[in-house]
Amino acid sequence: MVPFIYWIILAMGVSSDIAIRMAFGTSLLVILPTAISGTWKHNKKEAVHWKTALILGPCALVGGVVGATLAARLPSEILETGFGGLVLAVALWMGLGMMPKLARQTEEPRENFWLVGACGFPIGMVSGLTGLGGGVLIVPMLVLTLNFPMHIAIGTSVASIILASLGGIVGYIVNGLGVSGLLPYSLGYVNLPIWLCLAATSIPLAQLGARAAQALPAKPLRYIFIAFMVYSGLRMIGVF
Repeated sequence: MVPFIYWIILAMGVSSDIAIRMAFGTSLLVILPTAISGTWKHNKKEAVHWKTALILGPCALVGGVVGATLAARLPSEILETGFGGLVLAVALWMGLGMMPKLARQTEEPRENFWLVGACGFPIGMVSGLTGLGGGVLIVPMLVLTLNFPMHIAIGTSVASIILASLGGIVGYIVNGLGVSGLLPYSLGYVNLPIWLCLAATSIPLAQLGARAAQALPAKPLRYIFIAFMVYSGLRMIGVF
């Protein structure tokens, strides 16, 4: 979502410095209602470890504000390269087969709230700096360090993302107030029309996408996704 928003805003004639920050801020606002909806569904299945989420989330919120504040002051070249590098790293992680290894984790979760709090702040910072919700970092952290079963790690991650994304949203709104060159109807670095279009269309189309994903073979679908991430990451760092 971040690359698409960025390329669309660039096509509207906005400078890259502003476009990349608006892509991050707007993306986080799209994530927020999705995370709230997902948390409700995961909670119904008793797949949220609330003690962990209620420690991880506030720490990530503070980190998100700090990350967004840093992003508002860094050159666009650094933000683009950092985002592209993170996407490429995730693609490599998927390509090396780490996700199936994580999926086989079945041990009972351990409670280590000091570790959770210590990890929450940097995860929130990455979320604020890149416009990502943070789930790509939270899930492996819970599985690999605290032995969370995969479905509990995902549900807890989604609940934590509510506050992590909220911190980034606040940071991008506050740091974007009064900046010249923003698109019309923007609240700081968050563009409301783009947010509304994405939020309104992503919810129903996600249902269609889920059905398609269930109908397609898993391995080709995974490689298609990895290929798209590699393309997006390389384009963000300026290869194309």
